[in-house]
Amino acid sequence: MYKMDKSWMHADRRSRKFELGLAEFLRFASENASDRTNICCPCLKCGNTEGFTVGVIKDHIYFNGFNETYKQWTWHGEPSLAAMGTDRRGESETVQIEPGIGMEENLEMEDEVSMGDNGAQFSEDSNEFLKFVEDRDKPLYPGCTKWTKLNAIVQTFNLKAKYGMSDACYSDMLIMVGLLLPEGNEVPGSFYEAKKTLCGLGMEYKKIHACPNDCILYREKNADATSCPECGTSRWKLGKDNTEKVGVPGKVLWYFPPIPRFKRMFQSTSTSKHLTWHADNRKKDGMMRHPADSPTWELINQKWHEFGIEPRNLRLALSSDGFNPHSSLSSKYSCWPIILVTYNLPPWLCMKRKFMMLTLLISGPKQPGNDIDVYLQPLIDDLKVLWDGVEGVYDDVRGEYFKLKAVLFWTINDFPAYGNLSGSIVKGYNACPICVDKTKPYRLKHGNKMAYMRHHRFLPRYHPYRKQQAAFDNTIEDELAPIPLSGDEVLQRVESLNWPFGKKYPPPPYKGTEDNRPCFKKKSVFFELEYWKDIPVRHCLDVMHIEKNVCDSIIGTLLNIPGKTKDGVASRLDMVDMGIRTCLKPTIGAKRDKLPLASWNLLLEEKKIVCNSFFHMTVPVHFSSNVRSLVSMDDLRLVGLKSHDCHTIMQILLPIALRSALEKPVRYAIIRFCLFFKAICSKVIDVSKLEQMQADLVVTVCLLEKFFPPSFFDIMIHLTVHLVREVELCGPVFFRWMYPFERYMKVFKGYVRGRSSRGVHR
Repeated sequence: MYKMDKSWMHADRRSRKFELGLAEFLRFASENASDRTNICCPCLKCGNTEGFTVGVIKDHIYFNGFNETYKQWTWHGEPSLAAMGTDRRGESETVQIEPGIGMEENLEMEDEVSMGDNGAQFSEDSNEFLKFVEDRDKPLYPGCTKWTKLNAIVQTFNLKAKYGMSDACYSDMLIMVGLLLPEGNEVPGSFYEAKKTLCGLGMEYKKIHACPNDCILYREKNADATSCPECGTSRWKLGKDNTEKVGVPGKVLWYFPPIPRFKRMFQSTSTSKHLTWHADNRKKDGMMRHPADSPTWELINQKWHEFGIEPRNLRLALSSDGFNPHSSLSSKYSCWPIILVTYNLPPWLCMKRKFMMLTLLISGPKQPGNDIDVYLQPLIDDLKVLWDGVEGVYDDVRGEYFKLKAVLFWTINDFPAYGNLSGSIVKGYNACPICVDKTKPYRLKHGNKMAYMRHHRFLPRYHPYRKQQAAFDNTIEDELAPIPLSGDEVLQRVESLNWPFGKKYPPPPYKGTEDNRPCFKKKSVFFELEYWKDIPVRHCLDVMHIEKNVCDSIIGTLLNIPGKTKDGVASRLDMVDMGIRTCLKPTIGAKRDKLPLASWNLLLEEKKIVCNSFFHMTVPVHFSSNVRSLVSMDDLRLVGLKSHDCHTIMQILLPIALRSALEKPVRYAIIRFCLFFKAICSKVIDVSKLEQMQADLVVTVCLLEKFFPPSFFDIMIHLTVHLVREVELCGPVFFRWMYPFERYMKVFKGYVRGRSSRGVHR
């Protein structure tokens, strides 16, 4: 019976084909029913959870529609996949569980994983998958019609992840549930048995030992080594008496292979449809709404035509950042998750937690720093395999096997992690990874920091600002804007940087001249990917952290917040040394230093006006945090600003609060800066306006240079001049900032129950 034609399920409910097919289905269900008054209803609303007579079921299906994902009629007498074995010929089976998105927490979102072969032989992975189809068909206990073994495991895992149950608590709960149900029930007896069932669905992981000094991973040729061949440190953890605890590794890397999970994504009917959204349903009107509208996407399609013509090939992005799992302000412990996202999905899905794929978890306590390349090697190996192609991936929507390929577009990180992954210098004289040795900052002697100015280099060749010496840094600017290095040029520069990894091998000391300072500290492991050097933007600047730092600098300087302001005696003395705005020279007194009033200083009454404006602002629910709680009227300052608070203040609230404060030219420059961030963070980008947006931004930064002290211009202010370029090449900002990843790491923190290993929910 499983060879019955089921194409009628997709036909119009008013058609003759649907009518005849439904009649045949109802006859088949009636013949195989043990109780004809209680047949499972397969309509979209009931989903085989309610039982009715044939007449009621017919009405339900005509009114609600037939559940098209119900392709194997196991609830109505058709043999299951497990019963038919690997010789099965016919339609596919569905299992209610999300396909391989990662760890336990991803079971909070359920989806349909289906598989079929349309007459082809199953792959080895599919044969293993059949074992779990059998669990799907097993009733939870004899006589149960609403719950199966697999449904029960998924639902209990959801509870474990949602409420942070420990493994022992979960095992005890399973035992208790098993005792409450009738004898012969299929409830697993422990967490281990339940996890073993789900691991076959692409949720397995590998535990790889690592050198405590981050020199190597104990894999491949070092798999059986007992000590590090680089530094000689023992593989095993040392006890208090300095004796080795054999079997207890000194450091561990948790690796969650992405390839099996990518396969499971295509075995889900709904997810598989979404993975070709960019080719089938994307709006193409010249506006930029998605990375698929970007030149980088088009470059991959043109340069590797065979890759581009297959819409199911995956486009990925990688994010990494460290967090303290113990939720304290101390930085003594740091975990580093490595997360992949898939850009094939539509905009409303690809940055959702459900489709974020945890691939690596680098344990602490120390940050990997530049040695993160050691831990990325297993993932790089899998990305190489994905670039060459993985055979035998089944697409449930098209009902066929195909060769799956994937390309990594870029990485998404905050600025320090940017330096760790790219190998670029991110502080000092060459702190800008785009300008590199053309950054040329000014060293402030009194402030003991770098001022990244000279933004009038980015203006047109004959712009009048270039000759206004006193208004800027007391020099005439003749240089042109630096041209970013291509991937080939970067590769040539880093080809010889083969310094060994590990904390025992610090980078070699700098021996260059002032005009020959290093720009890179290592050759990034990503250059092992064949296509990496051809991608125009390999590592993205994070707008979230840039916007937060800019907001903190502006608010701190305007309100003169201690520790946040860029103004002070040292700043004024540096201006005197540069020969600009010497009228603001501070008066050094025996008891108190006096600073002349500058254009960026708010008077006491103006501070009260600004703080009162913030204090009495009312915003819609869920728009932002309570603005009133961020204002301290006693000190006349804003306190406790989080990243999203700065996002809201910078783009919407600050221009309103400053409307009656400050001198007009300064207020005008700050509001222009705020409007730039609002424009660049738009969900829809008009490509034709990007050139003008860049020109306006450079003028805005130059206006800020005219009014604010040089100490205001740290590297975060400078990086804003490169943001428009990345939007032009990569697409909208909200696909490349850290907000969704920071929220995901908050979820990871919620799994930690204590500092001991027993208190950590893994």
